[in-house]
Amino acid sequence: MRARSGALLRTAYFLTGDAALAHDLLQESLVRTWPHWPRIASGAPEAYVRTVMTRLQGSWSRRKWRGEVPTERLPERIAHDAGGEVDDELAWALAHLPVRQRQVVVLRYADDLPVEEVARILRCSPGTVKSQASRGLATLRATLRPAPTGGASCLNPAT
Repeated sequence: MRARSGALLRTAYFLTGDAALAHDLLQESLVRTWPHWPRIASGAPEAYVRTVMTRLQGSWSRRKWRGEVPTERLPERIAHDAGGEVDDELAWALAHLPVRQRQVVVLRYADDLPVEEVARILRCSPGTVKSQASRGLATLRATLRPAPTGGASCLNPAT
């Protein structure tokens, strides 16, 4: 698991949009998988941890109170170490997607999982994964679209 912890932390960061919450999510997921480790260690422990992490994040997002404390001054930004370079603009856009769309986009494209695996993790049909991915990507494209400069781009072809 040490070799894949960076990838799992990146997934957690994309799911939560916050470095501290990503660490908490990954840690809590590992704590929850520990009692089952003898059974899952010989199989696919990373997939098991990712499943627990995704479902746990979903339950966290349904909470009414998330522990925010209003302050007059914003704290200094903590540099995140999410197992590689993470685009802050992409992380912000992902954080503003609905939970299910965010989960699908992160698992499908950031973790490069097949549709069937994402459907199994999220306990939904492959069609739901495809429709949520389509909606999430459309929202991301609209959010992350560069300002028009008069020329054509791959996201904004000239008509």
